[in-house]
Amino acid sequence: MTSSLSLTTQTIELAELGPDSPLPSVQAMLEPPYIVGGDIPEEIAAGSRWGKARNLYPYSMQEDYGRETSERELTAVVLENAHVKATFLPQLGGRLWSLTDKSSGKEMLHTQDRIQFANLALRNAWFAGGIEYNIGTRGHSPTTCAPLHTAIVRTPEGQEILRMWEFDRLREVVFQIDAWLPEDSKVVLVAVRIQNPNDKTVPMYWWTNAAVPQTPQTRVIAPAGKSYATDYDGSMTRVDTANLRGVDATWPMRNTQAADFFFDIAPDERRWEVAADDGGDGLALVSSALLRGRKLFVWGETVGGHRWQEWLTPSGDGAPQPYAEIQAGIAQTQYEHVPMPAGASWQWVEAYGNAALDPALAAGEWDAAVAHGAERVEALVSVADIDAALADAGRWADLPPSEFVVAGNGWGALERVRRQHSQANWIDEAGTPFGDETLTADQAPWLELLRANEGIVEKPFEATAGEAPSQPFGGAGAFVRGVDWEDLLTAGRNVSAEGAFHHAVMVHARASDSAGDLAVVATLYRKALEETFAGEPLGVRSRALAHRGLGLALLAAGDLPGGLAESAVACTLEPGNRNLLVEAMTLALDNGQPDLALGLLNGADGSLASLGRVRFLQASALADTGEAAAAAAIMKEGIEVPDLREGVNSLSDLWNRVCPGEPVPAEYQFSMH
Repeated sequence: MTSSLSLTTQTIELAELGPDSPLPSVQAMLEPPYIVGGDIPEEIAAGSRWGKARNLYPYSMQEDYGRETSERELTAVVLENAHVKATFLPQLGGRLWSLTDKSSGKEMLHTQDRIQFANLALRNAWFAGGIEYNIGTRGHSPTTCAPLHTAIVRTPEGQEILRMWEFDRLREVVFQIDAWLPEDSKVVLVAVRIQNPNDKTVPMYWWTNAAVPQTPQTRVIAPAGKSYATDYDGSMTRVDTANLRGVDATWPMRNTQAADFFFDIAPDERRWEVAADDGGDGLALVSSALLRGRKLFVWGETVGGHRWQEWLTPSGDGAPQPYAEIQAGIAQTQYEHVPMPAGASWQWVEAYGNAALDPALAAGEWDAAVAHGAERVEALVSVADIDAALADAGRWADLPPSEFVVAGNGWGALERVRRQHSQANWIDEAGTPFGDETLTADQAPWLELLRANEGIVEKPFEATAGEAPSQPFGGAGAFVRGVDWEDLLTAGRNVSAEGAFHHAVMVHARASDSAGDLAVVATLYRKALEETFAGEPLGVRSRALAHRGLGLALLAAGDLPGGLAESAVACTLEPGNRNLLVEAMTLALDNGQPDLALGLLNGADGSLASLGRVRFLQASALADTGEAAAAAAIMKEGIEVPDLREGVNSLSDLWNRVCPGEPVPAEYQFSMH
């Protein structure tokens, strides 16, 4: 069989993702503390201290999904030859969803026919399975539940390539994923390229995460005698790879709790990692040298660890489908960011296939298992093979697409126009075009702003038939960042109420927690709310979001009454806004005001009261006001919170408060410790 690339569809039981949150993501990211010291090298310690993103702005959160699923047909791209079949889902972050080794008949990846979203990603929504590609900052990528620009590229040599690319709005870089399968290859080859068009160094992060089936016999092997083991409190220690507190943690099911395990591979060692089952079969994740880090992640053998896997990957009978993850990144650990110089372009190659180890050797003494693994990896895909693939990828990287498959978002196209306007550097789009046809109503007001100031946009944005025209600088997802945008919004001829609101949001997103910065932010929000520009006040949505932003700024500055009052006003203006209500109730509870939380619920649209997150907040508020019986009644009736955050034990904690002495129901046990 020759190698082929085909377009098809795949039917999957899929939860409804829902609309993006209308709230600009100006609040600080929730991250565990970084506790790095002792025998941790300074390179890792320094990288963990530097480059953290303050927030995810201008990305919006994806948090309005539920647990109900229905059949959906997704675009799929299949690479296949006599040895391997690989299926990619470009509409879901470019996920490599299935990788079948034909010689053994085994699926190399943990995959399923049902996708449940859960709160594990930077933008909240994430799903388990396959191989995902993560860029920007520590966590699951902002694009993990979003479509990527996707096309087929045909090379002069006759090789067909699946190309996926996008503009990362957090670091303002362009990333590109090229996947191909040579005719006689036993591995799928994937080349990743990141281009930094900026005139400054940016903090860079990339990790490729592969979910693999986990059985009692599964073992993960990498060429490292030492490793860095972390706990969920953020601490990290250097340990013997095959001896973590007396346990050989390279067997995933021997880990009693969730853990990150980073292999300390020497600079002169080849970069590879293998997960082998009881037959010796399993995924090998091999790469060129730039992708230096390797990691094992396990959920742990606790009630909570099992509950999380059941929550993420339920089977037909409700039992969990156990999996672990093997991962590869550009840094030694996931705590770090790597400096990417101005104008730099980085490229590396990854290869995925069945290492087909001898099961007895794979299960044996660590050094012998590593030596055997190295031999089988070399036989699967040699150093020369990787070098040749990297050279090919370099030659093919800028070949223009032959056939477009899926459109990503329009922010890359807008970024090109913005940089033309400001005469800033941009990439050569020959291989990764951001076409005008990808522009939507979200980008329309920003194009109009640029056109009004220079007129470099040749064709005006035209709404599609039946699409309501956008309001200037309003609407979910229509946020941007950048000092040049701020300058345009504050130029005399451009001043408007909506523009003043967006300027306040941009300043808020980049402001520090200093009293001076927060005072400036508060003043800008008040200006947008109180002044009338060109006779037009803020629309209702923007007014609500301005009060919300002002409330956050006041709370950060220590003005508790003022901040909570502004948050409440926002809810009053949009009583049906789920996102505003959940945030406002949470802020009230976090600041010791349960009566306010209950009052906010009473004033909200009645349809919100039945939402799982809202019911949990209501029960929490009742418990805080001494109404334990009422809170217990809600908990015993049953609460399902679709966007429960990883590592949060709020359901079991609340149960123990209001139902003391009663066993915590299994559906509330998410603790991984």
